[in-house]
Amino acid sequence: MTKAVIDLNDVSLTLGNGATSVEVLRNVSLEVAEGEATGIVGPSGSGKSTLLMVIAGLERVDSGTVRIAGETLNGRSEDQVAAFRGRNIGIVFQSFHLIPNMTALENVAVPLELAGRRDAFEIAARELAAVGLADRVTHYPGELSGGEQQRVAVARALAPEPRILIADEPTGNLDQATGKQIADLLFAKARERAMTLLLVTHDPALASRCTRQIAMRSGRIEMPALQTVSA
Repeated sequence: MTKAVIDLNDVSLTLGNGATSVEVLRNVSLEVAEGEATGIVGPSGSGKSTLLMVIAGLERVDSGTVRIAGETLNGRSEDQVAAFRGRNIGIVFQSFHLIPNMTALENVAVPLELAGRRDAFEIAARELAAVGLADRVTHYPGELSGGEQQRVAVARALAPEPRILIADEPTGNLDQATGKQIADLLFAKARERAMTLLLVTHDPALASRCTRQIAMRSGRIEMPALQTVSA
């Protein structure tokens, strides 16, 4: 049996205080196997993105256990969690989150430099070539199209060779054709590198490409629907 690389047990999280507090996650338990592609769907405000942030260690839970890649994140310091994330998790956001005054090459090299890699720029150049941007390494984000910027973001997420690739609405800011290209790239790289892919999307067609879909509503997992598909 394939071991779980993501293991959440009875996780709850409330954001805000007093009258403005919102219980964003309610007793969520989830296991995702190594190498599995899982789509998370549900209406806005259902807790999908927050669930990803908990898995990435960017949000701390109020209760329950978060175990990722064999390590429990509960109780660790911010620095310890950041170091763990840098080694194990790549993240692609809807809004690219590139540093505007850095070139594509410099943007991809950032997490590698933070990890102390002396070959950061060599790896960054290789990753940009792998996503089809070998001729755009010296361009700044403002000189790139939306699709090209998202390819840079994908290259940055892949550069540290993470075990888990998290994508939060990665095609949400792109037109349909460009969005399909980015989706194809994400699934292809996940397969090539045997990564676990966790994908939040409002697009049913994109979610259907995953091995499994999980529906969320009001902070809970509503119905895990197993399905086998070809990405």
